[in-house]
Amino acid sequence: MAHQNEIRFLLNGAETTVTDAKATTTLLDFLRIDRRMTGTKEGCAEGDCGACTVLVGRLHNGRLHYETINACIRFLPSLNGCHIVTIEHLVGPNGRLHPVQQAMVDFHGSQCGFCTPGFVMSLYALWMANPKPTVEQVETAVQGNLCRCTGYEPIVQAALAVNEYGTLANDVLNQERADVTARLAALQPTRRIEIGPEDDRAIVPHDVADLAQVLADEPQATIVAGSTDVGLWVSKFMRPISPVVFINHLEELKNVTLSDDALTIGAGVTYSESQTHITEVFPHLTDYWNRIAGWQVRNMGTIGGNVANGSPIGDTPPVLIALGAEVTLQKSDGQRTLPIEEFFIDYGKQDREAGDFVASIRIPRPRRGQRDAAYKISKRRDEDISSVACGISVTVEDDKITDARVAFGGMAATPKRAATAEAALVGAKWGEQAFEDAAAALSKDFTPLTDWRASAEYRSQVAANLMRRFFLDADNSTNAQLATA
Repeated sequence: MAHQNEIRFLLNGAETTVTDAKATTTLLDFLRIDRRMTGTKEGCAEGDCGACTVLVGRLHNGRLHYETINACIRFLPSLNGCHIVTIEHLVGPNGRLHPVQQAMVDFHGSQCGFCTPGFVMSLYALWMANPKPTVEQVETAVQGNLCRCTGYEPIVQAALAVNEYGTLANDVLNQERADVTARLAALQPTRRIEIGPEDDRAIVPHDVADLAQVLADEPQATIVAGSTDVGLWVSKFMRPISPVVFINHLEELKNVTLSDDALTIGAGVTYSESQTHITEVFPHLTDYWNRIAGWQVRNMGTIGGNVANGSPIGDTPPVLIALGAEVTLQKSDGQRTLPIEEFFIDYGKQDREAGDFVASIRIPRPRRGQRDAAYKISKRRDEDISSVACGISVTVEDDKITDARVAFGGMAATPKRAATAEAALVGAKWGEQAFEDAAAALSKDFTPLTDWRASAEYRSQVAANLMRRFFLDADNSTNAQLATA
């Protein structure tokens, strides 16, 4: 069967077909340059500032779901079969402002206006998902949007007041939901898509079996799920990455399964899609998960991609290693599963054979007596790269530490377990001294580097202090539970 050589999507209200898109054509460039839709702004070109925020509607199990994304690092071929909604689509009858826009005006949430369209789109997505948000929920929704004119207070107040200006029932996206759902269903491809010139070629596999075949034929291809990292390879470093294989649409990689003994997450599941499941099974990750980038990036980025990338400063690997997770790799002739710490071999090198792709990650449920924590140290609290990331899991039985898994990111060429510190803990009595010994032992596990994020001395001191913090956090939590029992 011949491959489809075009991508099709809805752009606001219009069905759009593109036959000449390159793999690295960003949605932002397509909007601003090709379509002259300049309401969406270009600021950082790396997914940090939020000026380029748009909504993307996609079908998942037949239901239409909208989410915010960063257009500056989202590649156009990954949007086949989606509904792209820009600020221009919010105009009401006779040019009337949308309720979110009017609230921003009335509460003085905009001055220079450059960042305003991005804020409006983020607050619009929040309003659709939660029309009566708390202040904390508003702040979380705009983590990925930067404001330097008004500050955040008037923007938060505008978000809390949107219902005074309109109702969801009368909103344009709700009124056209059934029609858009049907139109998107008709746009879903029935075969592989290949588009773009040879030096910038995009491949959109039809299903996982087709993905495996593509990678068997082209093992050096760049696999792109959320593009939250690969997008910067292009926008900042101008790296050639052709051919690019897009996988964010593959439903088979978006399964989340909760069994009696484990939580299994498909490689295509985003941070946002996994959040409810993750925090239900591992409540200690609630705050940590909200500190992974901003809302737009969490809507795009995947746990599987974060693992497959192999970055020594990735947010999820230290946590997953500490929890004893396993990664399943798949290719055309089968699958293999290995402990996730064994996947990371050296800087930029993972245990991935030609044609392999990450299929899923399995995380064992907590056992009785297991105490867990996750910590992230960064220059900014929100939406920043880790200087040091840490996952700790300790099992205590009869006041004795029977098992310990401690992992750090940012301390070595790969995310890595602290074997010497673990040995200092196992067999010790639960208490402050055990963790002082473990903190001291970290110097034998790591010789960190100095870079612009942190010095080697700082990283070493922080890592040791996180061991001490874990004891204080866990001990205080245990004592509080005993007091209320």
